[in-house]
Amino acid sequence: MKNKRMLGNLLLLFTAMIWGMAFAFQRSGMENIEPATFNAVRMALAAVAVGAFALFRRGAHRRQQGEEKTPDRARDRVTLLGGVCCGAFLASASIFQQLGLVWTTAGKAGFLTALYMLLVPVIETLLFRRRHGARIWLAVALGVAGLYLLCIRESFFLARGDTLELVCALLFAGHILCCAHFAPRGDGVAIAAIQFAVASLFSAVMATLTEAPSLAGIAAAAVPILYCGLVSGGVGYTLQIVAQKFTDPTAASLLMSLESVFAVLGGALLLGEKMSGREIVGCAVMFAAIVLVQLPAKGKETLTA
Repeated sequence: MKNKRMLGNLLLLFTAMIWGMAFAFQRSGMENIEPATFNAVRMALAAVAVGAFALFRRGAHRRQQGEEKTPDRARDRVTLLGGVCCGAFLASASIFQQLGLVWTTAGKAGFLTALYMLLVPVIETLLFRRRHGARIWLAVALGVAGLYLLCIRESFFLARGDTLELVCALLFAGHILCCAHFAPRGDGVAIAAIQFAVASLFSAVMATLTEAPSLAGIAAAAVPILYCGLVSGGVGYTLQIVAQKFTDPTAASLLMSLESVFAVLGGALLLGEKMSGREIVGCAVMFAAIVLVQLPAKGKETLTA
């Protein structure tokens, strides 16, 4: 079990790195295409890629088990429901994030969005009565402090867009908890494919109602769409669902919040951007939070009825 948890955490760390590197592609993509259209196309691309892999994997498994084996209808229903629920959360969170960016800075948006690391244990405590020890709450507090140092460079006050980013953080917390619930009960890869299809449909409706999608704009943003669709979306979100079979939602939220750290590191290593002393301290504090949450607990966290 410990080995599986370690594997899950390593996959989530890799996921955070993929997402962190995606910020540069998302910024460049917005120069040629509007947000909802961008999300719709990249999610559709991820749905096709992961869906094809899921079908191939399912066919290979059935051939290995034998055609006479009865399909697990109950598991298939859970997979379908999980994909729809995760897709609804993912699409809604992405749309609120993009809308918020119209009225707030990227730094504040990054900080407020990543507050899902705090919202996940709070929701677990209030709704599911899960008791988290002092070590977990300390790790969450360190993570939030590290994010603040990393992302906030100006005076902090809540503007119009900040409220939208807080809604986005709440929806991403719901997405993490939804993945944690359905991933162990269904086919993780199929759940990912279905969620991409649902998210693409949601975003396409939003784009049709509020934007003016064009093939020329999509073609101009081809490279960012390919990375965000196949790598950040197809690989990243699929790894998230698969990894959450083996790890705790609060630990998962902390690990995935490291995307902000990798975004800064990627800018420094790949784009020659300089890291300030404040940003270096923020990275160090966040890594300390991740190390803390991985330490073995003295007592077991419990769920009460």
